[in-house]
Amino acid sequence: MPMVTVSISPLQAAGIRAAVDTGTYASSSEVVREALRMWDAARKRGDICDAPQAAKDLQTAVKSSRCVADMFADYEAERRRHN
Repeated sequence: MPMVTVSISPLQAAGIRAAVDTGTYASSSEVVREALRMWDAARKRGDICDAPQAAKDLQTAVKSSRCVADMFADYEAERRRHN
């Protein structure tokens, strides 16, 4: 299997560790693979949009689609509310 190195926040790392520690997932790799499957499925359904394309053509972007950047901004806002 190809290996990819990514950087994640300490909060994300703690969430992954907790999922493994509670037995929900067998490994951190399993957590990340599941997240990527969910992202890919959402992308294929059109639940998220192509951020570079949306940035090029904001007027005609599908308003019901969510860009990953939007989801990240929502996540960060929620995290700040709880800190």
